[in-house]
Amino acid sequence: METKTLISFSDGLEIIKRYAIKLGTRRLDLSHALNRTLAEDVFSDISMPPFNKSAMDGYACRKSDIRNPLRIIEEIPAGSIPTKTIGENQCARIMTGAMVPEGADLVIMKEHIEEVGPDQVLCVRESVSTNICYTGEDVKAGDLVIRKGGNISPAHIAILASVGCAFPLVYNLPSVAVFSTGDELVEPGEIPGMSKIRNSNSYQLMAQAQQMGITPEYLGIVPDHEILLKEVLESALKKYDVILISGGVSVGDFDFVPKILKQLDVNTRVHGMDVKPGKHLLFGERTGHFVFGMPGNPVSSFVQFEVLVKPFLNTLMGKTSGETILHLPLEKDYFRKKADQLFFVPVSLTSDGTVIPIEYHGSAHIHAYTKAHGIMEIPQGILTIRKGEIVCVRSL
Repeated sequence: METKTLISFSDGLEIIKRYAIKLGTRRLDLSHALNRTLAEDVFSDISMPPFNKSAMDGYACRKSDIRNPLRIIEEIPAGSIPTKTIGENQCARIMTGAMVPEGADLVIMKEHIEEVGPDQVLCVRESVSTNICYTGEDVKAGDLVIRKGGNISPAHIAILASVGCAFPLVYNLPSVAVFSTGDELVEPGEIPGMSKIRNSNSYQLMAQAQQMGITPEYLGIVPDHEILLKEVLESALKKYDVILISGGVSVGDFDFVPKILKQLDVNTRVHGMDVKPGKHLLFGERTGHFVFGMPGNPVSSFVQFEVLVKPFLNTLMGKTSGETILHLPLEKDYFRKKADQLFFVPVSLTSDGTVIPIEYHGSAHIHAYTKAHGIMEIPQGILTIRKGEIVCVRSL
């Protein structure tokens, strides 16, 4: 593997995207649609507001009568239909959200009214606003309110409810399995013995998937044993759309994943990119099932999930936009010793909109990412970036 020519990160990403095909769709109850991806354009079945409604508690009248004493002829609570038309020097007491009666073209705020007699009021302070929300002011019947491919946020839930879309059509979520390989690994609740370490990568990968709205299944720690690893992979390939593996994909004597995937007729499409961290990332596919094998270093698995796995999963879920890429100035000069690979670096963002690289000790230093707002991309061949130069940052 070390003598094999590595492909560029951009080529690897394009190959992986080529196999990302949207999953099927289903209608989902609106109460369970949060963070799902909308699979159809949604149009409003009504205008909003559906009638001229009062924006205030107050008195509905004619603008031409605002300086005159006004006789109250009706009270209009929200949800009721006015029964009278406002005539000269007349008004109706009206509540916020209620239908404005015929004849009225102004609502005087309650606070700007003074009672001058039985059922008679006078405006003591004129308003510059009509305080009326007009029919179709926000949305007209037939308007496109949400385009397909977007993530359904709480605000989208409100819009879907308001236009009667009680069962939106959404893309299915991929079924995802996560496991780690390695005889050195123990679970987080155990005290590591000599030469052992806790399995952090699986829980990190599951958390990254959960952050996308996916509920992954944890398959545990698989020892560096060919037969056991083959059994787990063979079973997982029948059940899950995507399998995320941490460890076992490099060039060591106990890195069995590539060999076993070949035995299981998984086509390896990417294995090795000119990038750091994550040089030995593996991507394979078999009849609609996909495998990402990531190096066992914590930062490698974290970063490669963000830059490769996440775009792939977003496409499966039908998202038209996923990652946020920022182009911002560097706060101070940045230097590195070698420029032979594309390099991903954790960075923080300042309140002034500049980028500061975080102290980073290598692929095991996941602690650096607890302070990171993003991942800066340093192109191959670049040793120095000067203060003020624009850099590419992937938001976390």
